[in-house]
Parts: sequence; structure tokens; C-alpha cells
Amino acid sequence: MKKIVLFFCLTLFFFSCRKTVNDPAALPDSYSNQPLGASARDLLTASRYTSINIQVQYMPGYQLDDVAIANVTAYLSMLCNKPAGVNVTQTQIAANGDTLNPEKVGIIERQTRTAYTSGSVISLYIIVTDGYDTSGSVLGFAYRNTSICVFGKNIFSHSGGFGEPTRVSLESSVLEHELGHILGLVNINTPMVAPHHDLAHGNHCSNPQCLMYYSIDLHSSILHPSTIPMLDSSCRNDLHANGGK
Repeated sequence: MKKIVLFFCLTLFFFSCRKTVNDPAALPDSYSNQPLGASARDLLTASRYTSINIQVQYMPGYQLDDVAIANVTAYLSMLCNKPAGVNVTQTQIAANGDTLNPEKVGIIERQTRTAYTSGSVISLYIIVTDGYDTSGSVLGFAYRNTSICVFGKNIFSHSGGFGEPTRVSLESSVLEHELGHILGLVNINTPMVAPHHDLAHGNHCSNPQCLMYYSIDLHSSILHPSTIPMLDSSCRNDLHANGGK
């Protein structure tokens, strides 16, 4: 499991990722029960799958912003060889209102997810919850080869105010960071072309300006509230070498 953790102080966001050896909950689809990063090459290349389908399920009040969805679609289209494109659907699911750990999130996914990889389409799943994680400081995490959880209430709590990023920029940053882990960054299942693995902070990039760095400075969100960090050349080179654009 890879986590994105927030410790809010001015404009500095910290990302902390850790692994778990336990699958949160078995899904009725063997392809989607693989470890994080296992589908990196399938996502980056067109050899097996020519399009990406993203099923977003959100709890009441936490639908992803349309601009954030457009940003994520453009992000994946820029990185992945998918001639048939990237499709995103959003549907509402029942409220939970509880603190959640990966095991609980996995159970909800098993109960509500309906879109799985089939034919020429590889499917990703994003759940946006109405609660916090058990630590109260996590914005989201990628926990399987095609699964991501985003804590909508935490996104809303730490965006849009004075000195805070916009909701769109924070949502987009969280989603794109976690999708980076789904694509095998850093050094998960996408090999490094050159060393840039920050060993002290899990599977993150050693470049402070990279989206995959363990902490991200949004460059004074008072002046630049819409800033979204980008992947650096090392991460882009890794993805390209593993079949990406």
C-alpha cells in the first residue's frame, strides 16, 4: 500500500508511503487482486490494453471536480500509450461516515465496484470517501494494482482557504501522485533508468521538485493556489523505458 499523508503547514505537503502484505479484501476478479505496480506495463503500453476505464465511486458530497477529472485524464493520456483513450465515470455510493483503514476500504470496494479489466480495456478504481483514515492525516493511498482511495473530507478541509491550495489543485495532486504509484513509481515495478529512489522515504523520488517526492511545496499557495507539481525527467524516463510515452 502507498499512502499520501498530509501534515499541513503553510504550503508544504508531505507524502509518506508504506507497504502492507495483507490484501484488504479479495475482489471477484483475479487481475485486480495483484500488488501495487503489477499493472504498470499494462497501463503504459498498448500491447494488451488499448484504453483505460476509470470507475470513480464517491460518497455523498464528495464528487470529484470536473476539472480534476480532466487533469487526471490528460495526465494519463500524456504518459500511457492508449490509442482508444481514457474514460472516466462517476457514480455515488452510500455514505460511510466512519474512519477507514485499508481493510475497510477494500471491503467497500468489493461490495460496490462493478468495472473490471476485460478485453482491450484496463480498468482502474477510485473511491472517494466521506470520512478520514484512522490517523486523520492521510489524503489518499494506492493499495492494489488498480485501486486508489481518496479521503474527500480531508481534501475539502485543507483546500480553498487562506494560504491553502484550491480544491482542484489538491485533488489533482493527490490523484496524480497515487496514479504515479499505480504506474510503478518510484522503483516499485517500473525499473529506474538512473538512481533517484529516496530510500529514506519509501518509494519516492529524490528530486524535491518532482510530483513523486515525499513532500511537495506548492510554491506559496497564497500566490499560486492552482499549482500542480509535475513528474521530473527521471520519473518520466522510467515510465518511457517501461513502455510509456
